[in-house]
Amino acid sequence: MKKIILIRHAKSSWDTITDDLTRPISKRGIKDAHLVSDVLKEHLPHKSIIWTSPAKRAKETATIFCQNMDLSLECVIIREGLYTFEQSKLREEIKKCKNEHDALILFGHNDAITKFVNKFGSETFDNVPTSGVVVINFDTDDWGSITSGVTELTIFPRDLK
Repeated sequence: MKKIILIRHAKSSWDTITDDLTRPISKRGIKDAHLVSDVLKEHLPHKSIIWTSPAKRAKETATIFCQNMDLSLECVIIREGLYTFEQSKLREEIKKCKNEHDALILFGHNDAITKFVNKFGSETFDNVPTSGVVVINFDTDDWGSITSGVTELTIFPRDLK
């Protein structure tokens, strides 16, 4: 059994003129990331690997989540391939996860996350919101062969306010 915890980065700030990779998260994004991560910590698997996009907003989101869930920041692995907005590229990156890991926590971007969730999960969404979490279980022991999974849990900021 493989489990993926997909987390869309927190709301980004458009106040600063910067390129896409260095855009930080906003004050609202910080609040939402704290809110959602407080709930997610009750649903974490005992052991997992943590990957994040190299984008500043994804790394900042990963930092907040890890601190709130008592996960070591040293365990967060920056994966260049997660800086994608395409579902097919996201899937290819996930397929690279070593099978010794049964749970993957992934911080990434839309449209890739919403389209991945809709293609491989058992529920569909118009949009996975910023700081949104979707947990999908796959009945396989091989990340390379994930197909259809079961959506186990969703945590969206709007449902917690």
